[in-house]
Amino acid sequence: MRPLLALLTLMLAAPIARAQETSHFRQNVIAEVIERRSGDLDDVPPVYYDYHVIESDSRLEARLKLYRRYGEENKGLLQLLNRNDLENLRPGDTLVVPTELTLDFRAYSPYPRYYPGARDIEKLLVLDKSIQAFGAYEWGKLTRWGIINTGTESARTPGGRFNVNWKEEYRISTLSPGYGSSAPDAELWEMYWVMNIHETRGIHLHQYALPMGGPASHGCVRLSDPDARWLYAWTDTWEKTGGEHISSVGATIHEQGTMVLVIGHDIVGQPNPFVFRDEYPVIRRVRLPASPYDIPAGTPQQQQFDRLRG
Repeated sequence: MRPLLALLTLMLAAPIARAQETSHFRQNVIAEVIERRSGDLDDVPPVYYDYHVIESDSRLEARLKLYRRYGEENKGLLQLLNRNDLENLRPGDTLVVPTELTLDFRAYSPYPRYYPGARDIEKLLVLDKSIQAFGAYEWGKLTRWGIINTGTESARTPGGRFNVNWKEEYRISTLSPGYGSSAPDAELWEMYWVMNIHETRGIHLHQYALPMGGPASHGCVRLSDPDARWLYAWTDTWEKTGGEHISSVGATIHEQGTMVLVIGHDIVGQPNPFVFRDEYPVIRRVRLPASPYDIPAGTPQQQQFDRLRG
């Protein structure tokens, strides 16, 4: 056991959280890591983790030592796993570092690689609020995962079972301070690769600025640009007639879109994607339900289709 490691483990959350209060991912830095693939999931080896304790007084020296040891080209992976921009490291801060740094990104997933309960479902998207990460499954096999930001304490992202309803490549949030204004300096929140999962409440998945901390949105689910683009192309929307919206007179849904599960408990502040043991850290695995249908329907739309399903 490393000297004082147990004490450093107890100190881990506070220093890292301070460094991330206003930090955002530079999405171009993490894009290459997110897209890294090396073949079939069956061939991706397991990954183990170790601690890297910051000892330098100088923040610059702390970064230089980190990059000399692990390679600056791996900065994006270390940022993603630790939810830390590595710019404000202080003595006593502890980072989690994988034993293998250049693997298929799925190797570092908190989601199980296989989900037996979804083996008969072509596409399933799972969003975990406690770990702040998504997992995309095809026939029960993990295809992709990534980090997310869900709603803050005043505007929680609702939990439950949903479906992708409709999609738009570009949309201005109706919650924007300047929404509806013609002023040239009006503040507008521009969302890209928008996927709606709760029409009446206006809950979407979309690309946006991605803080390194925890929940940050007004109820929607924020994604990195590469993840939002990929999910936008991957997900299927509902098939319906009778108007653009479900509230339209005569609107009928004939087929639901890709199933989306929103699970996990709401958190305040930094997510904890690792369990910190004295000897080494262990990734905190997402606990999936035995069946996706064990998750309660999130809208009347899902309830109606549950009745039809029997």
